[in-house]
Amino acid sequence: MSWVMIFSLAGGCYFFKLGGLVAANTTRPTPRLNRVLSGLTPAVLAGLIVVQTLDGGGTLNVGAGTVGLLVGGLAARRGAPFAWVLVLAAGVTAALRLL
Repeated sequence: MSWVMIFSLAGGCYFFKLGGLVAANTTRPTPRLNRVLSGLTPAVLAGLIVVQTLDGGGTLNVGAGTVGLLVGGLAARRGAPFAWVLVLAAGVTAALRLL
């Protein structure tokens, strides 16, 4: 990738952000759009987690990371603090990889 392309993309990102700030001062989204947008972030994050956990380079990869994700998900569902969720998921994944 050339430097011209990098600077062009950086400039485009800057102007999109600037356009968003200008538009935010003149228009407000409807309450329905706010609900849709607020649900979009967790959905995209969940999709990224699933893809990173299960993608084995074009094949389905079920292993220690998958079990760690399930343990972390169960701990979060039961209301465990976030730090414990991370420790449990990482601990289970590490233990299974040692086997």
